[in-house]
Amino acid sequence: MANHKSSVKRIRQTKTKTLHNKYYAKTMRNAVRKFRALTDVKEATELYPKVQKMLDKLAKTNIIHKNKAANLKSSLALHLNSLKK
Repeated sequence: MANHKSSVKRIRQTKTKTLHNKYYAKTMRNAVRKFRALTDVKEATELYPKVQKMLDKLAKTNIIHKNKAANLKSSLALHLNSLKK
């Protein structure tokens, strides 16, 4: 166990932030999974901006990497376009 007050506090803060980040990362993964499972164009068109916004926010707060967010947004856009055809 850590000996310094600052390191004890750091451990406490890290645990809290890890839980917070895991929650939002899991929520994002579920939203992407739900979007990919859609086959209705109307539903997908409504959900796409919400998922895109979520990915941008998570990339901005460094929960996911900005390139990962860009890759996911690109693949989701391709999925949406394939539904429209």
